[in-house]
Amino acid sequence: MSGHSIPVYLAGDLVFRPEALSLFARLKSICAEYGLEGVAPFDGQAEARLLPPGRETILAFVRADRDLMDQCAAGLFCIDPFRRSPEMDPGTAVEIGYMMGLGKPMEAYTVDGRLYSKKVEAYWREAWSENLRERPASDAPSSGSMEDPDSMLVHSEGLLQNGMVEGFINMAGGHVSIDPDFFRAFRNAAKRLSARLHEKS
Repeated sequence: MSGHSIPVYLAGDLVFRPEALSLFARLKSICAEYGLEGVAPFDGQAEARLLPPGRETILAFVRADRDLMDQCAAGLFCIDPFRRSPEMDPGTAVEIGYMMGLGKPMEAYTVDGRLYSKKVEAYWREAWSENLRERPASDAPSSGSMEDPDSMLVHSEGLLQNGMVEGFINMAGGHVSIDPDFFRAFRNAAKRLSARLHEKS
């Protein structure tokens, strides 16, 4: 990794997207404009990529990605909804928790600025033609006022994703940059993270 730029981990469902390598190349180029060295999960997977798909290969990917997070100074996280659901990629959520545990700065970005409850509502309506309903009053602590047709609480009202995700980003000094243009959203997050990191250095 370069001695002049600050290494930052690039996380999200990006590894599953078409043309992932060229996507990461463009994100790395944007990072370089702000004195950052973008580190993609693929950067630690050279040996694992030679293995056939399966349990051992996936676990090799996981170990490689953990090692990259250990080496990076901070993280940039895409929290876009994943697989047509309201939820983000669960692996990325785990990485946010890991980076929080390491005490490293984070920023996030998304093209979908709808609140989490609105994403859940749209998912149930579009996928199942069912609606949310008001949550019956109870003595239990609640982070939401609605529930889905399975009687599961629609939590984290007022946030873009699960409260643990956005909460950890905020606790790490960051926030979620929103723009319908993916690269503009990323650029805004990278610019914020760069300013924070270079202020500290």
